[in-house]
Amino acid sequence: MEIRALREGDDRSTFHSGDPDLDRFFLRFAGQNQFRHHVGVTYVAVEDDRILGFATVCPAHLEIDRLPARARRGLPRYPVPVLRLARLAVDRSAQRMGLGSQLLRFVLQLAARLTRDYGCGGVVVDSKPPAVAFYARYGFVTVEALEGQSEARPQPTPMFLSMRAILSASGGHGG
Repeated sequence: MEIRALREGDDRSTFHSGDPDLDRFFLRFAGQNQFRHHVGVTYVAVEDDRILGFATVCPAHLEIDRLPARARRGLPRYPVPVLRLARLAVDRSAQRMGLGSQLLRFVLQLAARLTRDYGCGGVVVDSKPPAVAFYARYGFVTVEALEGQSEARPQPTPMFLSMRAILSASGGHGG
């Protein structure tokens, strides 16, 4: 299996994660965001030309006040550049096989490269409620949501993992 950037010719039509919002994004908007608007990149896990999973990332910044006090230690008091994990999904046929973890580790490695090349304070993900425990296992902490709250639809839980934690887990180097 290979994890690489989405290509314009990749067939996304057979991908089904079981989450209609994620499937719709991947089919209709991942390519537009990457190839037309240039606002994010989607990385795909591919085996035998079949897409088994994807992770979409984009640059962002994090208002330091949104972090819990212990996560603020050592960070500057102004908005910090971060890598946003905008979406992550695995096809039903590959779920419960560790592919989500592989994609997340790939994103953390991207963040480590960004740190070395440009600067990056960590990774932020807007976790859907069922995935909060998944991200927490990797050390992500909940970030205070300042806007967009609604009882009509379950809101994502913003979560953060510092570069200090990412680099520590990867042996202390950026790539």
